[in-house]
Amino acid sequence: MQDTPVERRIVQKVLDECGVNDLAVASIRELVRVVDLIERESGVRFVRMEMGVPGLPSPGIGVKAEIDALHKGVSAIYPNIEGIPSLKDEASRFAHLFLNITIDPRGCVPTVGSMQGSMAAFMVTSKLFPQRGTTLFIDPGFPVQKQQHRVLGIPFESFDVYDFRGPKLGDKLKSYLDTGKISSIIYSNPNNPSWICFSEKELEIIGKLASEYDVIVIEDLAYFGMDFRNDISVPGSPPYQVTVAKYTNQYVLLVSSSKVFSYAGQRIGILMISDA
Repeated sequence: MQDTPVERRIVQKVLDECGVNDLAVASIRELVRVVDLIERESGVRFVRMEMGVPGLPSPGIGVKAEIDALHKGVSAIYPNIEGIPSLKDEASRFAHLFLNITIDPRGCVPTVGSMQGSMAAFMVTSKLFPQRGTTLFIDPGFPVQKQQHRVLGIPFESFDVYDFRGPKLGDKLKSYLDTGKISSIIYSNPNNPSWICFSEKELEIIGKLASEYDVIVIEDLAYFGMDFRNDISVPGSPPYQVTVAKYTNQYVLLVSSSKVFSYAGQRIGILMISDA
């Protein structure tokens, strides 16, 4: 039998305990548990990438600002229900400098990570239109978002985009939109977990169809800037992070601090809602 870094016996024992028959279709939560137990049983450390965060130190400017805020006593009171103006203003400024779009600060809503943002978006978009309450997932996507639909009782449809890139994407989307059931379209770009990236043309197709069929696009930008083919790190200078917001005014953007700022532990996100 071929030698492996971890004894096959240990791995199989853990898989049996966890009830995981095929790691290829295991959920993130199942994978985390499997690896935790294998590490404990074997003493072999794994490179942990299953949660999708860089694992780099958080920027010092953020850490210092948080310490200063704690010293000022912010942890003792609820934030203003209207939001903290400085945060909302900076989120709007971020959208302008790195996405080259204009969003009113009132539409920049802090969330407990992108997951809370997506759940709130699903709850609203599924109730906006009479007779239309189904979400269309452009897969691959974030499995938890489908689980959120199941918990909320929201119907959804999905298709794998692999065979429908470029102009084919429009016809595939129309086949769902023509049913008259779709209220929103969701996808992640850059994509988690496949790392594909939609082109400007594909985003234009999605945006124009959203306007034509009066549906809301929920664009998950959790992996903001992870397409390293273009350097978007210079604020206010092209190239910018590509976004469907250039092609429709019917969008909601999910932005996470976990990846782009390596600030995952605090569960911070922003829901950016179109002025329309």
